[in-house]
Parts: sequence; C-alpha cells; structure tokens
Amino acid sequence: MDVATQVLSEVRGQVPPVGPVGTVIPAISAIPVAEPSVVRADPLPDAAVGGARAAEELGLTRPEFARAVQLGIVRAGPPAQGGAVRYARAELERIRSAEGFPDALRERVETVAGAEAAGAVLGISPGRFTRLARCGHIIPVGYRINRYRAVVWLYLAAELREFADREPGMLRGSASPADRELLAAQADLRPRKWRGRHVGLLLRRTADPWERAAVLASVLPEEELRRAVPDAAERIVLAALAPPPPYGHPQIPAAAAVALRLLRAQPADEVHWYRTSLDFALTGARGQSKSTGERGPT
Repeated sequence: MDVATQVLSEVRGQVPPVGPVGTVIPAISAIPVAEPSVVRADPLPDAAVGGARAAEELGLTRPEFARAVQLGIVRAGPPAQGGAVRYARAELERIRSAEGFPDALRERVETVAGAEAAGAVLGISPGRFTRLARCGHIIPVGYRINRYRAVVWLYLAAELREFADREPGMLRGSASPADRELLAAQADLRPRKWRGRHVGLLLRRTADPWERAAVLASVLPEEELRRAVPDAAERIVLAALAPPPPYGHPQIPAAAAVALRLLRAQPADEVHWYRTSLDFALTGARGQSKSTGERGPT
C-alpha cells in the first residue's frame, strides 16, 4: 500500500463527515477559533436524533434547519456509527428554551430569493437592490440555480431589515463614486462575498488545524492547490476532510457545473488570500502531526 492510499485509509477511518461583512475578506487570524461547535451527546439511544427529526422538533422546514446549522444556531453532535450527523436533545432543548421560540428562530433563518423579493423587504426597486449587492454592501447567505442555469442569490431577511435601519441613505439617492467605479467596471462582488462568508462559517465550526486547512483548500482552483500543496498524500488528507457543498447545491450536472464555479476563488487577489491562509493553516497542521505522529484531525 503506497503512502497516499494509507493516509486516505487512515483519514476515512477517523474523520466524521462535515455536516452543512465588508469588501475585504478578514484575515484567517481574525476568524475566531472557539471550541468546536459540537455538542457531546449522552450515550443513551434517545439522547440524539437525526436531522429530519431535529427539524421537526424545532418546527423548521428542512431548508430552514439546514440554514440554522450553517449559521451555527444549531450545533451538530457526534455522528452516528454509520456517519450520519446527529443532534443532541440537550441542544434542541437549549434552542426551544430561548426567548421567543419558535417565531424568533424562524425569523433568524428566513431567507428571500432574488433581487425582487429582497428589494421588497428593503422597499426599493430590484435594480437598486442589485446595484447594492453587486457592489458588496449586501452579502448573500446562499444560492440556488434556476431552470435557466442562472444563479439566484438568497439573503437573510433579518439582515436586510438591519441594513435598512443601519444604512437608510443607501436606499435612496445616487450611487457613491466608489460604487459607480465598480459598476462601470461591471464588477460583481456577490460570489466573492458569499465565499468569504461561507468559509468563515465553516472555519468557526472546527478548531482542528487539518480540518481548517481543508476548508481553505476547498476554495482554491485545482492547479493552485497543487502548487500550494505539492505533497500528494497531504492533498488526499485535505480532500478527505473537505466540506461538502452547501445545502441546496444542485445535483443535475449542468446546474452543478454552474454552482461549482461559485465554490472556487477566481480573482487573483482572492486566490492569493486563500493561498496565504492555507499556508498558515498547514503550518499549524503539520506542527500537530509532528507532535502526535499522525496526519489528520485529532
């Protein structure tokens, strides 16, 4: 058995599946690393439930529940023996006991799709909303690909209302000089802003250096990743630990190809940022491997 195969075998045996703002993306050192957002469940058989049951007990639809997990509102517990993500009943009770449940919870995960619906929340035209979003003032929380293979961005309704309260001047009047410059260059910061948000949320869900490195590696184009990580065995580890596509990622090949482009950094400066961040994360991951004698999460 060669080194790469051995590493992959070891990683598959020890790694549980990973469940599913501003113009400048924050440096990796600025993204807080708390204790992993995992609730240690009681070993009793009924101490944890699957995602469908957890969503039902919280009064959420599956998309709403997936959004709550993505945002860190609901924290996953240890996976079942077969690898399925489980949710501790103690965690569900914590959420149910929060003030305003269940309406407050639903408000936190409510999303609207597209410029027309989002503009309606803000009381502005779809065109003005699109301008604000393209210039990076409003950041999507997700996406879907419609039947015409066009990207439809999703926005948190609560964030839109907060934006209206915080930036009333942006909802009327002419665009700022900076925005006019971006629009003249046909810039669209929505994919980049969404990637930054998505990566940040994933990084907050783990403190393990190899898993954090895998999150950053998953955003790099393949050729750039090979240059950043020349060791094939390390690339296998990172691939095994890579997070799955976000909830709602299409399964139809033509639509999936469109969505896949959203998952990869594109502008040169964005690629450089993730490459630098990956180098930093790998330094810590390799240091862990030297101290434990194992390559992969501990």
